[in-house]
Amino acid sequence: MKRLLGLDVGDKTIGVAVSDPLGLTAQGVTTIRRKGIKTDLQELSEIIEKYDIKEVVVGLPKNMNNTIGPQGEKVLKFIDKLKGKLEVEVILQDERLTTVSAERALINADVSRKKRKGVIDKVAATFILQSYLEKIK
Repeated sequence: MKRLLGLDVGDKTIGVAVSDPLGLTAQGVTTIRRKGIKTDLQELSEIIEKYDIKEVVVGLPKNMNNTIGPQGEKVLKFIDKLKGKLEVEVILQDERLTTVSAERALINADVSRKKRKGVIDKVAATFILQSYLEKIK
């Protein structure tokens, strides 16, 4: 089984999660502070190499009516650049409500608002990847 990478792509940060070698669970790895597309892709490239990733699951934000809005368009442009630079298969995963679920999980775990802000994207990436792993089982 190969490891998968999960991404929650935002304007300021990219939440990153990785599956275990058996593809059963997703663990949050880091949050990349976005500096520019070149730097963002370089940081992702290093993570992909470190974990020997062949497939990347990217959360695609959709509107509740299943259309793609402005944020979804930004993510699709990011994916085009990712595919152009790194040799990995990219899989889109509907990410509606993952940030809400991540926020709720952190609140239930009694994580302070300040700490939540620092880990929310990584937790959202974990939710995105975990939901994909459950879908393919």
